[in-house]
Amino acid sequence: MSLGASSALDASVLVLNKFYMAVHVISVRRAFCLLFKDLAEVITLDDGRYTSYDFDTWREVSEARSDFRGPDDEYVRTVQFEIQVPRVIRLLAFDRLPKTKIKFNRRNIFARDGNRCQYCGKRFATSELSLDHVLPRSRGGQATWDNIVCACVKCNVRKGGRTPWEANMKLVQEPVKPKTSPSLSLKLTHGKYQSWRNFLDNAYWSVELK
Repeated sequence: MSLGASSALDASVLVLNKFYMAVHVISVRRAFCLLFKDLAEVITLDDGRYTSYDFDTWREVSEARSDFRGPDDEYVRTVQFEIQVPRVIRLLAFDRLPKTKIKFNRRNIFARDGNRCQYCGKRFATSELSLDHVLPRSRGGQATWDNIVCACVKCNVRKGGRTPWEANMKLVQEPVKPKTSPSLSLKLTHGKYQSWRNFLDNAYWSVELK
């Protein structure tokens, strides 16, 4: 693969089980490995109909589509050919659902709060935000979904080791554990992942993004 393809290879692919139920999100690198080993197939929605492709037929389709690529289409170039990045693949044997669990990590907290300081309400780049314990650790506050929020440096310094009420500061919204992956919601705002919506059902969808 060429160096210029690194960003495309690091994009995300929605994984379906053999019953067309969403079970995971993986990198393009991993998706191509599964396709090449005939452990999965590419799924597309064309004119209201689902079509499946193995690695070889997807390579042929990619060549035919290359002259008509849209703004959200991504391609990976190898020494011998160029192939389109799939958005959805279907496992050919796997039929289990993953355990329902949302990772408690920095990425999902930032996504839950929309990169917005929960005290002043302003949006910041991830690098300009920190995580704040609503009830300070010095007062027994735990690192949990309902006690951790995004905060800008200025508000974090102003609050210090106090509670928001003691610092005369209000939370934009009460921190709670999200029911679905916040990172997934962010991805769905991108045009290139719109095809995922055809397979997502909140009744069973809860996936960790790597």
